[in-house]
Amino acid sequence: MAAEIQPKPQARTPVLLNKIEASQDVVTTAVIIPKEDGVISVSEDRTIRVWLKRDSGQYWPSVYHTMPASCTCMSFNPETRRLSVGMENGTISEFILSEDYNKMTPARTYQAHQAKVTVVLFVLEMEWVLSTGQDKNFTWHCSESGTQLGFYRTTSWVSGLQFDVETRHAFVGDYSGQVTILKLEQESCSLVTTFKGHTGNVTALCWDPIQRVLFSGSSDHSIIMWDIGGRKGTAIELQGHNEKVQGLCYAPHTRQLISCSADGGMVIWNMDVSRQETPEWLDSDSCQKCEQPFFWNFKQMWDSKKIGLRQHHCRKCGQAVCGKCSAKRSTIPLMGFEFEVRVCDSCHESITDDDRAPTATFHDSKHNIVYMHYEPTRGWLLTSGTDKVVKLWDMTPVVS
Repeated sequence: MAAEIQPKPQARTPVLLNKIEASQDVVTTAVIIPKEDGVISVSEDRTIRVWLKRDSGQYWPSVYHTMPASCTCMSFNPETRRLSVGMENGTISEFILSEDYNKMTPARTYQAHQAKVTVVLFVLEMEWVLSTGQDKNFTWHCSESGTQLGFYRTTSWVSGLQFDVETRHAFVGDYSGQVTILKLEQESCSLVTTFKGHTGNVTALCWDPIQRVLFSGSSDHSIIMWDIGGRKGTAIELQGHNEKVQGLCYAPHTRQLISCSADGGMVIWNMDVSRQETPEWLDSDSCQKCEQPFFWNFKQMWDSKKIGLRQHHCRKCGQAVCGKCSAKRSTIPLMGFEFEVRVCDSCHESITDDDRAPTATFHDSKHNIVYMHYEPTRGWLLTSGTDKVVKLWDMTPVVS
C-alpha cells in the first residue's frame, strides 16, 4: 500500500520520507494529521481513506469509505477531528473521526452547490462551513444547524479560498484571475474590494494572518504577494515556475513560502528580504533609449526614413525599448525574477553580483503535482500527483 523510503542524507534539499500509492484515481486533496503518523486523503475514485503508519514503516488504510460521487476537495480540523468533503455533485458531507483514527462517523450533509464543489473550508471559531463551486457561488453554512447563512455570486467559478478569523474577511480567487475580498456577517456579506494582477486564472491562495499578507498563485506561472495589512496596495511578483502554480504554503516561523507547480517543481522562497515591486510598463511610440520608432509610428518612420522596430520592455525600469537596446538578460531576485529576463543596457550595467544573489531554492518532486499540504510542527510537506501517488517530504533541510 505504501513504501517506506530510506532517505539519503543530502544537504539543503527536501528528503522523501514515504510514498502512498494505492488510489485508483488522482488524490484531489490530502492532509498530514498533526501529532500522528497519519494522512487523510480524498480521491476522484470516490474514496476517503485514513492512512496510519504501521510498525513496518508503511502506511495502511485504517478507514476506507466510498462516497456517492467523486471527491473534489476536503477540509480537516484536527482539534475537533471534523472532516468536510466536497463532491462532484455539489454536496458537502461531514464526518467525525475517532481519537485513534480507526473509525469515521457521518455527521451532516449540506446541499451546498448545483455543480462541483471546488473548495471547502471549516472555520471552528465561527462554526461556519465555507465553500465555493463551479456554479459560481460562494456560500457559508452554520455547522451546528446545517442551514445556509448566505451566499455571494462570483463572476467566474472559484478556485481559491482563504478566511481571516479576526476581520471575517474571505479571500476568493477565481478563473478570471481576480481576487475578491468579502466581509462576512452572520447572515450577509459585503464586497470590500477586488484586485487583479494575474493574466491567468487563480489556482491557489495562501493567507498569513500574522504579516497580513495574501499570496496568490496562477496558471500564468506567477505568484503575487498582496500586502493587505500595510494598506498601501503593494503587490510583489514572484517568477520561479515553468508551469501553473498548484499549491502555496507559508511557514511563518522562518518567513518562507513553499510553492509547487504542475510540472513537479517545488520552490522555497525567502520572504525575509526587502523585495521590490516590479515597475509598470511605460508607453512610448519610440525606443526610450535610442529613439528609434516602433513599427506603428508611421510618421516618425517616414520622417526619419527608418524601418519601425518591435517594442520590448525592460523588466527592471519598465521603459519601452527596442531589441538592440535590450539584448542582455539578467536575474533580478529581489524583484521576484529568479530566471533571466530582458533588461536594458543601462540597467544591466547597474545590476551587481549581490543583486543577482538567489532568494529561492528549486527542487524536483518527480511527479506532476495537483495538491500540496504543509504541516509546520514537524516540517513535513505532502504532495499529491497526477500519477495517483502521495509523497511525504521532510522539508526541515530547506525550511529552517
